[in-house]
Amino acid sequence: MNTSIAIQVLPLGVDTQKVVAIVDAVIAYIQTTKVVYQVSAFETTLEGDYETLMDIVRQVPLVAAQAGATSDMVYVKIHYQAQGEVLTIAEKTTKFQH
Repeated sequence: MNTSIAIQVLPLGVDTQKVVAIVDAVIAYIQTTKVVYQVSAFETTLEGDYETLMDIVRQVPLVAAQAGATSDMVYVKIHYQAQGEVLTIAEKTTKFQH
């Protein structure tokens, strides 16, 4: 696994309930991809190979639009390791789980 991506979708111009529904639709899409992921309060972190994760990133705004977003901001953080592997979600967070 050479890539870890954190992605946040922020639908604009819709009420809070609609924001939640749109974000839920994006997370449901991510679940169908079968990549390892973790949902947190502000973003969802995914891990896998670069091409697979970038395909997911490309689809996220389209999924949000299908769920009712007319405009959204999508924030993405990418950690790519050209050789070797990136730290896993578990390696980064397990010691903080309660």
